[in-house]
Amino acid sequence: MPSPIRHLRRALWSGSAVAMLAFVPWSPAAAQDACSHRGQLDTLYCDADNDLVADAPKDPKRWRDPSTLVWAYTPVEDPAVYANIFKPFTDHLEKCVGKRTVYYPVQSNSAEIEAMRSGRLHFAGFSTGPTGFAVNLAGAVPFAAKGLGTEVRGYNLAAVVKASSPYQKLADLKGKKVAHTSPSSNSGNLAPRVLFPDQGLKTDEDYKPLMSGGHDKSLLGVVSGDYDMAAVASDVMERMITRGTIKQADIRVLYRSPVFPTSSFAYAHDLKPELAEKLKGCFFSFRFTPEMQKEFNGDDRFLPISYAKDWAVVREVAEKSGTPYNKAAYDAESKREAAEAAKKAAEAAKPAEQPAAPKP
Repeated sequence: MPSPIRHLRRALWSGSAVAMLAFVPWSPAAAQDACSHRGQLDTLYCDADNDLVADAPKDPKRWRDPSTLVWAYTPVEDPAVYANIFKPFTDHLEKCVGKRTVYYPVQSNSAEIEAMRSGRLHFAGFSTGPTGFAVNLAGAVPFAAKGLGTEVRGYNLAAVVKASSPYQKLADLKGKKVAHTSPSSNSGNLAPRVLFPDQGLKTDEDYKPLMSGGHDKSLLGVVSGDYDMAAVASDVMERMITRGTIKQADIRVLYRSPVFPTSSFAYAHDLKPELAEKLKGCFFSFRFTPEMQKEFNGDDRFLPISYAKDWAVVREVAEKSGTPYNKAAYDAESKREAAEAAKKAAEAAKPAEQPAAPKP
């Protein structure tokens, strides 16, 4: 029987969606100058040094040195949650880099990637799977991840049920209401499809997944009784417990997967090299406030990472699962996100039902 690790390496890429920022059309018109090696990067970028990320433009005139830096963090939960949490860090960057720095709460992974590709984001935190799309299609250069001391930490897929429920193993959930988050989510959809069968539960055969739209929504649905079980990212679950959004005593974890890499922080490839280096130094000199440590499961700093090394398993799984980080896969996810956003907007616009008039 194939091991969970082998299964895991066939399905590790992620994403989540709520709504999109203004869409920026894809165009090869601004393609990079003559390039000796591009690899899987879009035609806008070049990878002459074979490190799998976009090189800075050869022409210094194309380097960007904006007076105001704009950044964002992956929308794995309600984006508004992080505006205040990251304020001390944003203030630190503003003083350390010497430029006005603005945090912008994006509403979806596609919106975040489009914003970097179009030049509206100068650096950003991307969740595990979207990091690959950001690198190949938006020229993102990952350089840091959250960690504790000298250790970059990750997260697990967690199968969560209500504490008072009768379920003791995944096989008990056959025919029950099971929440996934979104089609492209790793821990919220792809990993469960690959890892749950070894635990006696097959997606689409033993249950039809109900897409909640987010890890936080899945967990709240379990607590409220809307779902019998939910597949979620363990770090999101732990943050919600820490914040008091859900109570540890109200839930049980039936299953945890092996560890996945966590979100990356990346700068746009065309930032002026000196600015990019200064930004990296300011990241690494920052120590998380007590509030940030509480929010991020004890992590206390940013640590250096290498996309080529640290995201190797993610790229391997993306290829083997038939979901490579290319334009076709990205466009499919963007289309799905747009359809979901339109559906939610239409539902929100519906007038509230009026109570029936009493009979005479």
